[in-house]
Amino acid sequence: MSGQRFTSGKNVGYSTGSIVCRKGLSVAVTIGSLALSLLMITVATSDAAEDAKGIYLPGFLASMSGVMPPPGTYFTSYKYFYSGSASGAAADSVALNQLGNITLQADMSLDAKLFAEIPVVLWVAPRKILNGNFGFGGYVPIGWQDISVDVDALATLTTRNGRTFQRGASFSLGEESTEIGDPALMTMLGWHSGNWHWNMTGLLNVPIGQYDKNDIANMGVNRWAFDATGAATWMDPQRGHEVSVAAGFTFNGENPDTNYRTGTEFHAEFAIMQHVSEAFAFGIAGYHYQQVTGDSGAGATLGAFKGRVTALGPNVVYNLKLGATPVATQLRWYHEFNVKNRVEGDAVLFSASIALGGKQ
Repeated sequence: MSGQRFTSGKNVGYSTGSIVCRKGLSVAVTIGSLALSLLMITVATSDAAEDAKGIYLPGFLASMSGVMPPPGTYFTSYKYFYSGSASGAAADSVALNQLGNITLQADMSLDAKLFAEIPVVLWVAPRKILNGNFGFGGYVPIGWQDISVDVDALATLTTRNGRTFQRGASFSLGEESTEIGDPALMTMLGWHSGNWHWNMTGLLNVPIGQYDKNDIANMGVNRWAFDATGAATWMDPQRGHEVSVAAGFTFNGENPDTNYRTGTEFHAEFAIMQHVSEAFAFGIAGYHYQQVTGDSGAGATLGAFKGRVTALGPNVVYNLKLGATPVATQLRWYHEFNVKNRVEGDAVLFSASIALGGKQ
């Protein structure tokens, strides 16, 4: 595309989860996720929501997601890469605050790349609550993103900054930056019975990360939000078969800078794994995201803007020791399809977890 190039500059947001090592097995601890800015989330798994992003990142829960770790302190480093593209309303939502709703006046396309580091700390109490293990923790994400939006005018249009483009004109918006996103606080309560393990997690997004309503890429979402997720794992230690599932809802407050309220979002994840040994497992993982109520407020000029996405891909678990310290790692790749009002692409997620203290 030829034409003018505008640049501003900021980031994307996203979500999280956590993985720990328990008795040689990789344990995915539900900790919800972070705001993905339009890219990570819009791109990576953007919800149709404001800026096509939400606070929960589908795909962070996979193998052993229902297992609650024993008492102790755990640290997990998540590394997340996403590359994707979008057109139409999904691209328009990213540039809405700069251009306004121009879906009928222009053809728009978006390309985005995101790399995020999400360090997570979880502490599990030594005493039980309601006969289950209780824990709390949190994380603060940091990410790099590169976003570009190309616009072909189908009619004379005027952007919100007063610039006018004639029919047939082309121009671009672009941002590249590294920023800190919204921190999140979480609580967990989990139980075990035979081959069954299950837990419940609450995640609270605190809107103090990088955000500017005039940017097309923000790490933060500038709204309070709460996510409630339940997860369960069935694991046969004799044959090494594992099935894990998780599902939850995200409830969003209003963005006070834009008067935009994102609707309620549903997410579900699963993993089917074969554990060859205590050190190695392989299988498939996937997720589905669906916005169940529409967006609202004066700033929701695109209407209800409900989104959805489904993804599948391979999942590999490998546990090792660095000296006397056990390290649980997990690598998975997701390919997205069945996409509406979101960026569509591929995501790679790698996590490494260690127990800092407590029972192993």
